Amino acid sequence: MTGRHRDGQPYASVYQRVWDGPARAEAERLDQAWADWTVFYSLGKRAFYAVASWDGPQLVVVEDLTSEGLEGRMQEAEMARMVPAAPPPHDAPAEPRGRGTGRRRRSSPGGRAA
Repeated sequence: MTGRHRDGQPYASVYQRVWDGPARAEAERLDQAWADWTVFYSLGKRAFYAVASWDGPQLVVVEDLTSEGLEGRMQEAEMARMVPAAPPPHDAPAEPRGRGTGRRRRSSPGGRAA
């Protein structure tokens, strides 16, 4: 039997390629810099992703092709979280009612609708 991994042969080191090393390093840097986020780089999509770790009704995930763009999206998500949804103003018109078919009920002399 021949081959590189047969019994009795010395260990042979094999070159290990690091795919997208700089992008993965940048994702690691962002992960450490942003405490409320988990940041990673997808080799398959070649994009940066961040998942928010704060409690909320929905999972917040943002993505971008660049680390700078991802940071911008993370900032936008944090601002949206901090700004509460404003209630409608008091002078806002009531919601429009459906008009239906256009027929109106007319009251009869007995007080019941016809």
